[in-house]
Amino acid sequence: MKKTFFLIAFLSSSSALATIQTVTLNVPSMNCVTCPITVKKSLTNVDGVEKADVTYATKLAVVTYDDEKTNIEALVSATTNAGYPSVVKD
Repeated sequence: MKKTFFLIAFLSSSSALATIQTVTLNVPSMNCVTCPITVKKSLTNVDGVEKADVTYATKLAVVTYDDEKTNIEALVSATTNAGYPSVVKD
């Protein structure tokens, strides 16, 4: 009985149902090799972001995040607030 209750409690907790997502953002306003440092910092400061790989050559940011803690709108907002507007890559 205790094992069943624990399993049900674990499966119903929101953290157990969280999904790790990955999104690629176009950041066209990066115009120098140091810009990715600022973009990466803005993204990694968002609660729920697990990883951000930002590349100047491609002007892309690949972000891995917990969709229970943040969303794409928050990621776009973070880069925009840092001075680097971004959009989701198609």
